[in-house]
Amino acid sequence: MKLSSILGLNARTQLFSYRYNTRKGKKIADSKLQTAKILKVTGIPHPVIYKKFHKLSDINEFGWNTLPDSFALKPSRGLGGEGIVVVKKRAGDGNGWITTQRARVTIDDLKLQALDILEGAYSMGNEPDVAFVQEYVGRHKAFRRYAYRGTPDIRIIVFNKVPIMAMLRLPTKESGGRANLHQGAIGVGVDIATGITTKAIWHGNLIKFKPGTERKLNGIKVPEWTKILETAVRAQMASGLGYLGVDIVLHPEKGPMVLELNAQPGLQIQLANMAGLKKRVERVEDLEVRDAEHGVRIAKALFAERFSDRVKAEEGIKTVSVWETIKIVSAKGEKVEVKAKIDTGAWKTSIDETLAKNLGILGKSNVLWTQLYKSGLGQEKRKVISLTFYLAGRRINTLANVAHREHLRSPVIIGRRDLVGFLVKS
Repeated sequence: MKLSSILGLNARTQLFSYRYNTRKGKKIADSKLQTAKILKVTGIPHPVIYKKFHKLSDINEFGWNTLPDSFALKPSRGLGGEGIVVVKKRAGDGNGWITTQRARVTIDDLKLQALDILEGAYSMGNEPDVAFVQEYVGRHKAFRRYAYRGTPDIRIIVFNKVPIMAMLRLPTKESGGRANLHQGAIGVGVDIATGITTKAIWHGNLIKFKPGTERKLNGIKVPEWTKILETAVRAQMASGLGYLGVDIVLHPEKGPMVLELNAQPGLQIQLANMAGLKKRVERVEDLEVRDAEHGVRIAKALFAERFSDRVKAEEGIKTVSVWETIKIVSAKGEKVEVKAKIDTGAWKTSIDETLAKNLGILGKSNVLWTQLYKSGLGQEKRKVISLTFYLAGRRINTLANVAHREHLRSPVIIGRRDLVGFLVKS
């Protein structure tokens, strides 16, 4: 990871938090209740809020026994996961509930906790706060072997409607079942393109296995990945924040839900991915992004870790010639054979405009952006599209610029960006 690509605290605060994030947007992100209100209005899934406590009489008059078997009591403006009580089930003897930390809490305990929240025990500057009871989201089966008791979440950094980096946060015994890195949770980088975990950090150090076990933390497939990314972008659009972290939980039955928003998300996500945020921000800063779906398509094209390519490369190097017949996947899903030049002198793959039209892959929904290119003929604007093709039996998902190649020997050039794991013979 190059130092020049890292986003530091000052840059995050001065450039992104002030330049792109409005005061109104920050107020929404700073309050879990305001966030829930905006999410509800815009139809974005989030855990249900059962009850709010604004004053002492709300606490005393509420029928605490009417609460479900599982729930979470939280401060609206709490920081770092402090002040949250997560209840997993009712006590077997009917006297209170059992938390995710296996501690018993009674109605009196919950009342005292709610009162502390109202008095500002967990808010910034110890200012008076609002307490609320929210739906409990358990562990999805995909994470049960990796998360200790509590609910894992996925932190997505979104900028300009594009998810630029992601991290799975796994609770540990040390973190008390909370998905907070500062309390001892594990941060696991996630490949934006595939939703597969790549690297992991614990207390700022790279690790390969879940502490105390031989369970690898790379290669975990996060379910409903595209939906998670699109949900994060929709949350960013609803909040009015240009740059933020969206924390998403995966409900075992209901799917992705937005838990909270963060106008100044932590920077350890860069360590978990061994990649800098600064470069990624700069890459998408000037793009015109239509909607959440478009933003996710851009993210997958730009920030793929190429995890699958590395796995395939480990299986053995494949040899290809300068001229190869490839199979391009059309808009209808058909595989069309096309002659291609394997050009290690080019970085990106390029496809002829007429061919792209005939394959149906030049439609608006498949055009990611338009970019200015320099060539021997001068400068020209070219569309950049998503392209899937097979080379030597290996499926490659990439992005390609669209050019006029009708008078050249081949309608497609395969650049070295897409030649990982191949040996080119002349």
